[in-house]
Amino acid sequence: MQTLHVDLAERSYPIYIGQGLLSRPELLTQHIAGRQVAIVTNDTVAPLYLQTLLQVLEGYSVTSVVLPDGEAFKNWETLQLIFDGLLSARHDRRTTVVALGGGVIGDMAGFAAACYQRGVDFIQVPTTLLSQVDSSVGGKTGINHPLGKNMVGAFYQPKAVLIDTSSLNTLPVRELSAGLAEVIKYGLICDEPFLVWLEQNMPALRALDQQALTEAIERSCAAKARVVAADERESGVRATLNLGHTFGHAIETEQGYGVWLHGEAVAAGTVMALEMSYRLGWLSAADRDRGVRLLQAAGLPVVPPQDMTPAQFLEHMAVDKKVLDGQLRLVLLKRLGEAVVTADYPREILDATLRSDYAALALSSNS
Repeated sequence: MQTLHVDLAERSYPIYIGQGLLSRPELLTQHIAGRQVAIVTNDTVAPLYLQTLLQVLEGYSVTSVVLPDGEAFKNWETLQLIFDGLLSARHDRRTTVVALGGGVIGDMAGFAAACYQRGVDFIQVPTTLLSQVDSSVGGKTGINHPLGKNMVGAFYQPKAVLIDTSSLNTLPVRELSAGLAEVIKYGLICDEPFLVWLEQNMPALRALDQQALTEAIERSCAAKARVVAADERESGVRATLNLGHTFGHAIETEQGYGVWLHGEAVAAGTVMALEMSYRLGWLSAADRDRGVRLLQAAGLPVVPPQDMTPAQFLEHMAVDKKVLDGQLRLVLLKRLGEAVVTADYPREILDATLRSDYAALALSSNS
């Protein structure tokens, strides 16, 4: 087992990474202050891991809240089901909410914990690669709104993150690839040597090699922990973690939440960010294509929806959380391994990026 730490003074917490951790009671119980626990999961994960967690928490008063699975349910109505479960079982301020599932569960359970009786403890137990390397770490919680993704939420840190890499053995291939989009992101924004490692180990990652997965998760979480420790509330450098997300969130909102997986939309959005960085003269064509090839090698889409117009992209991007004083800030790459958040770009470059022929780019990067 590897243990990392997110250094946030009195809100600091550990990240445990390893095989079989779900069956180790001490990893959870040391972070539970009271006798009440509410496990929030979904109807896909519950049949796989809920019973194991219930056995680990034997002796506690446990409530299980099983939600419908999918990004389409990351909304107010589903959030209320968590509050219904907490209130019906009379959970008090010393209760601990345990998020068992992927990013949607982690975001909603964390938001519910932030709100319930003005804040109760919660623990992240992510079961997808995307949630293990990204959404479970850093304290971003929330739900979607029909007009924008993740626009309603709170910064609220967990007491611990428990990453059992064995849970990836039951992950569908498409979900694994979606998680790899966030792994690749770390190499692009702050760790070029990690990109080299990913290029060499992508076949092993897709084959669920446990050693390769553990290293990828550890390096990704370590990168995110460093950024979060430096900028907890995303006033500066933390925004670089959103490479590809402004374009990607526009795709998710326009297409309908859940039609494209989050990681798939981020992958296509990352290609758009690579293209815009190239058009600004910051990346060479070779470096742009290197990023595209790696995303393709992970089994990810690199072409945005062909039915989305530049106007539709701009409409959704206008409500992005990085918009300040009417200025749309984008995460772009000065070079591979160095990201920047900027609103200082010619509008015509953004327009050209939105009109680019990404099908041709995908084809050329394969050659």
